Amino acid sequence: MKNQTLYWNILTYTPWDRLQTDTLSKVRLMSILNVFDKYPIIGSKFFNDLNVNIKEYSHYTLYKTIKRIIDPYNKDYKIQNWNFLWAMDKQRRMYQLLFQKVKKNDKIMAVMVALAPLELIKLFSDYKKESILKTLSLLNNPKNISFMTLLFAQGKSIAEESQEFNISDKYLERIRFSKYLKEQPNVKGQWFPSFAPRCPICGSFMKELEGYRIGFRKLICPKCGYEKYKK
Repeated sequence: MKNQTLYWNILTYTPWDRLQTDTLSKVRLMSILNVFDKYPIIGSKFFNDLNVNIKEYSHYTLYKTIKRIIDPYNKDYKIQNWNFLWAMDKQRRMYQLLFQKVKKNDKIMAVMVALAPLELIKLFSDYKKESILKTLSLLNNPKNISFMTLLFAQGKSIAEESQEFNISDKYLERIRFSKYLKEQPNVKGQWFPSFAPRCPICGSFMKELEGYRIGFRKLICPKCGYEKYKK
């Protein structure tokens, strides 16, 4: 593996959990670049077969739930071309794989970007490309899989919505993590004092960066990395 461990973060709803239908879950995945020198390209046949299984088998499902994708350098991505595969096989081994759809030579293909858990990472590290073929074959074999769900984007990402200022206060309150709110200190009887800038993504207080020309300020959230220029 590389000296520097790189991680991606996904924010997604989990509608299969009845208690969490309105709460975003944060999933952390290790970048595939910690295992390979470049991103593996996955042919369209894998997803075509997966779509066939989704139509034929009840334990193969899909949901539109992804709301934010952040790379190891805190960069936000538009979420429309991303898929997150989440599965468990009959031996209770978990599979989490993040893909980005790309167009190459007029064909739609997918780039494998990140994966989890640690057991799967070790498998990929030990057996390299051979592990990719075996894993994808296993995932498309209904007899060996307990469940498989494929997650798609739900509208625009939270970051994109907030930049367009189309996000309501009620929606912001709904997407903030209850755990995060519990950890926040109560400042002078208010969770978020009105005189302090706060991040529209996670609600944390934003900090001003120095070194920008007069008349402009760059604000950054120390919690989630959201950035904003303000005149």
